[in-house]
Amino acid sequence: MADDKSLRPNLDFAKSRSSYDLRSLHSASSVEEAESIPLLGSSSKAPNPFLDPDVAEHWRAVYEKAQYECRHVFDPDLTWSQEEEKDLIRNIDWRICTWACVMFFALQVDRANLHQALSDNMLDDLGLTTNDYNHGNIVFLMCFLLAELPSQLVSKKLGPDRWIPMQIVAWSVVAISQCLLDGRTGFLITRGLLGVLEGGFIPIIVLWLSYFYTSRELPIRLSYFWMMLSVTSIITSLLAFSLLRLRGVYGWAGWRWLFLCEGLLTLAIGLASFVNMPASVVQTKTRFYPRGWFTDREAAIAVNRVLRDDPSKGDMHNREAITPRRLWEVLGEVDLWPLYLLGLVAFIPQGPVSAYLTLTLRSLGFDPFTTNLLTIPATVFHICTLLLVTRISEWLNQRALVAVWQNLWTLPCIVALRFWSGVVDDAWGTYALITVLLSYPYCHAIIAGWVSRNANNVGTRTIATALYNISVQLGGVIHSNVYRDDDKPYYRRGNTILLVVNVVSIFLFLATKAYYVARNRAKDARWRAMTEEERARYLRESEDKGCRRLDFRFAH
Repeated sequence: MADDKSLRPNLDFAKSRSSYDLRSLHSASSVEEAESIPLLGSSSKAPNPFLDPDVAEHWRAVYEKAQYECRHVFDPDLTWSQEEEKDLIRNIDWRICTWACVMFFALQVDRANLHQALSDNMLDDLGLTTNDYNHGNIVFLMCFLLAELPSQLVSKKLGPDRWIPMQIVAWSVVAISQCLLDGRTGFLITRGLLGVLEGGFIPIIVLWLSYFYTSRELPIRLSYFWMMLSVTSIITSLLAFSLLRLRGVYGWAGWRWLFLCEGLLTLAIGLASFVNMPASVVQTKTRFYPRGWFTDREAAIAVNRVLRDDPSKGDMHNREAITPRRLWEVLGEVDLWPLYLLGLVAFIPQGPVSAYLTLTLRSLGFDPFTTNLLTIPATVFHICTLLLVTRISEWLNQRALVAVWQNLWTLPCIVALRFWSGVVDDAWGTYALITVLLSYPYCHAIIAGWVSRNANNVGTRTIATALYNISVQLGGVIHSNVYRDDDKPYYRRGNTILLVVNVVSIFLFLATKAYYVARNRAKDARWRAMTEEERARYLRESEDKGCRRLDFRFAH
């Protein structure tokens, strides 16, 4: 059993509790009173809200009404040891998080291998210009973002375990077909189809992972998830180094072999996902895994630890559709808009530099094979800074003040790109500058976990994660138009735009922090003004959902 000190919530934790914690805290008027609330005495750092029989009965009724798939193992009195929980989390990491990363690898291969293809003179072979390349990126991103919400809604109806494998198989077929491209029309059509078929994948995976992890654990797992962006870049760069050497075999260009071989690889992952993606912790027994992935006790611990962190995760079953009314309500959830705005703006400054990396290196005089190898160092450093910044965010329980380091890192690099006279003329100096810039601490995992936590409801979370990803894709559409042909080779105008947006992003992070602090203080004031009876009645009868609840506090 953990010692009492390790189990006592601090002031920040108490203030940031969501509605289910405050059912037990509703009468606490001080941190000392909050700390006296019974905690799960075995392992969890969070309180067990179900120790209150009324709360337990309320949520049992909610789970039964929703036909929550794990309701039969809900047990308010279940206890377990720290070692059991650690072993379980390791098993979930291996079974769930690892396969999520593998599937994300499949996504990233088929949406990003265009960069390697460019280094093999694909544009010249097809008679395309860099503006055509920009248009292809815009078509992909527009189709991707337009498919985000519909795909998420279909997934919520069918279940992620069915929809995701279908997506991967479908887009892999289109990815393979790129080996037969013969001009601008085919290029734009395949980019559009890839966008439609890949749209919604990321928020669906985020929602699926939230079924298995607590709110404090999710951002770290998402950092592993987005680490695959960099890992995939390294692997595909090495693959490209080999596959592009096939130029001339059977009269094909190297980039055609690249699309064919990598498409077949992701197709295999898609087929394997039909048997490696369970619907829930209690649904792992299949024809391929007759004994399941977890014992009955492990499944019970896995379900109850997540529900004690967030009871609302059981208020819908995993094949329940989102109603139009609920969709409209979440669209009007203005308290989540600051996070969507961050998704729109924060990743623009790095986008064009990354998208044009292989073209820039080729223009600096590096051959196709060296170009792909030179992209690896920035990718390795990027992995390290991504994991580090996400860990720091968890350790400090801070989001905005840690995530802002992404744009503080890139600011001096973009200033140098805009004003340094050696850009383009000094090949190795420019390469070093771009490598430092692209090694930035990527805060996507922090913000995605932030959106999930502040949604505070499965239905809200389903839509909010999609809306956040849509905002990120809209940012991608914007940065795809920053570097233009008439601005080559220094892109002074483009880098000026990136510099301005980077500064704006820094202020947005700080403003978002201030906004949520102010919102929490306003809710605190209203909550304290209520009598104990009024609080109890609100908790029992209020129809407020998600972050609109008066007893919910925003993470920041």
